[in-house]
Amino acid sequence: MIGSVAVAGFIAHAAFWILLAWGALTAALRWRGIAAFVVLWIAGRIALPFTAYGLALFPSYLAVLDIVLVLMIFRGDVRIT
Repeated sequence: MIGSVAVAGFIAHAAFWILLAWGALTAALRWRGIAAFVVLWIAGRIALPFTAYGLALFPSYLAVLDIVLVLMIFRGDVRIT
């Protein structure tokens, strides 16, 4: 049975790759910026298992990367209303 934490991790993961693609398609991110985020993703995937809580921190780490991507791509926060 899948829990809400796993669903949140899946959403953060999907949003990361969608935001990278959106940034590339709209030219909001250059290739160097995309490469930097992919390197940060790889570094988190490699380094987090050696921390106290291991891969349980990866969805939170990925959510922070998502927030930074949203701020960079949309030039600020996204308005909901």
